[in-house]
Amino acid sequence: MSVKKSVVTFALAAGLALAACDSGNNQGTATEDRTLPAPRDGVVTDRFAHMALSCIHRQYPNKISHVLNSDADVGAPRELTPAFYGCFDWHSSVHGHWLLVRLMKLDPDSPFADIAEDALAESFTPENIKAEVAYYTAEGRKSFERPYGIAWFLQLVAELEESTHPVHQQWRETLRPLEEAIVTKMTDWLPKLAYPVRLGTHNQSAFAFGLMLDYARTVGDGAFEALLAERTLDFFEGDTSCPIGYEPSGEDFLSPCLMEADLMRRVIGEADFAVWLGRFLPRIPRNGKAGWLEPAIVKDATDGKLVHLDGVNLSRAWALEGIASALPEGDPRRTAILAAAAVHKDAGVKAVNDEHYAGSHWLASFATYLETKRGIM
Repeated sequence: MSVKKSVVTFALAAGLALAACDSGNNQGTATEDRTLPAPRDGVVTDRFAHMALSCIHRQYPNKISHVLNSDADVGAPRELTPAFYGCFDWHSSVHGHWLLVRLMKLDPDSPFADIAEDALAESFTPENIKAEVAYYTAEGRKSFERPYGIAWFLQLVAELEESTHPVHQQWRETLRPLEEAIVTKMTDWLPKLAYPVRLGTHNQSAFAFGLMLDYARTVGDGAFEALLAERTLDFFEGDTSCPIGYEPSGEDFLSPCLMEADLMRRVIGEADFAVWLGRFLPRIPRNGKAGWLEPAIVKDATDGKLVHLDGVNLSRAWALEGIASALPEGDPRRTAILAAAAVHKDAGVKAVNDEHYAGSHWLASFATYLETKRGIM
């Protein structure tokens, strides 16, 4: 596999300036400067790979959610979590790594494949994962990245589990100690969760349950799958008339209503799901038009919270596609659902660029999940 001769030098100059403004110093550097190949014309996922490679080892700016038990816990992100410290926060780093694995798997002849392999090998070392396990299991971190970042990590493991690439199989084993620690902690937590979290942001239950279910089925963990399915039905089976007209909230990147429906289609059969959806979202039209659900609008793409709404367009699109995939072929709602998905996809993918780090450090992962139909393949 060879990297194309035509390359562009990735210097991070704008990122350094941003970090210097935010932190008052010049520490906003990447682990190393990378020379990245030019994206191929018409290959949208090349842009996404470029964005992930630009951030998975970029140290600053960085937002950590960190419980300190003593002075010994004070450290730079790369020291605290040496595998997943880039891309502004732990969960974005995790799904940036997932993005690269997925695209390596689906497009092994990509001009980004060799560079991606080198970057991932830098992260996925036994020493780094040992440190991640020590961090994750330390006192006071019971809820660390629960459930959003945890779900993305398990999705990363699932991606490696499915791959026949020998390097991917090696990495899959390298990640196993953190995987086992996470599944143990999630198995303990799920029965204690008295109510679902219905937010449109990181703590949402439905989105995370969907990714974790897909993981459990991929690796053949029947006990974890059964627990997730049981909790899903406990929380959501009796829901009716979800108020989708109140969505989105101003900082959502996940739709509470659509993510719940996308989860439920994973745990009940086609006929039952069609009936459940009629009770849950009774106002889905049968006229084939997209206007029943308008894309969200972002008025300031430099604002890390407001730019979440670009993500809600992408995640709505993949949820709508998932919902449609679980309905009978002749269901009269499918056309309107897929029409809304197309409008949201168009708006969402157009917004994915590297102009502002507030969005570029994570939106490419959402776009990749949508473009490659990860949730329904």
